[in-house]
Amino acid sequence: MERFKALHKRREDARKLNHEQVVEEDRLSKLPKNFEAKRRRQEWELNEIEARKEADNKGEDYDRIKALNTQADIADSLEAAKRRTTNPDKGFASYEAMSMRQYERLTNNLKPNLESYEKMKEVVGDAQFYPSADTLIQGAHYPTETAMDKLAANVKEQMKTRDKYHRRRMFDPESEVNYINERNRKFNQKVERFYGKYTEDIKEDLERGTAI
Repeated sequence: MERFKALHKRREDARKLNHEQVVEEDRLSKLPKNFEAKRRRQEWELNEIEARKEADNKGEDYDRIKALNTQADIADSLEAAKRRTTNPDKGFASYEAMSMRQYERLTNNLKPNLESYEKMKEVVGDAQFYPSADTLIQGAHYPTETAMDKLAANVKEQMKTRDKYHRRRMFDPESEVNYINERNRKFNQKVERFYGKYTEDIKEDLERGTAI
């Protein structure tokens, strides 16, 4: 009887433990997918705040201490990730700022040809190549065929970029056409959003011709 009671108690403990694990798994399955990453991020931010507060109380520079305790390869990877995630385009603020961003983008892509520069300098001469207030003839510089081709290619690239991100582009021209008008296109999008994952196998069978 004592052995039977011990086995009965072990079975009850196992059943209780199994029930707790099932409840925990059900709770975790109902959480968002990024819950764990978000929780770790919040814990890291809390530890960061506490460490910064402690350094301020001691009169120390927390950023300097953190930099000294960070490995060089990790610091390089963090800096590279920060550069990748930083968006240089802050959006429209003013026409002056937009023009300045365009100017900086064009100048960053500019690759000067020093050989052509020196050749033009020899042809024109120092007096005309570096004009001053006493220079009578202005505009002695002339564009080369390569420079004009590069300008034309840059203008075409800007036009392509504007067309790609135009607000009135309502659909992807490379996508599959499965509609007869605009109303039917929106209806198909709604159907695909709600039932697409359930009909994926049927669509693949129809495309392969293996549907029953």
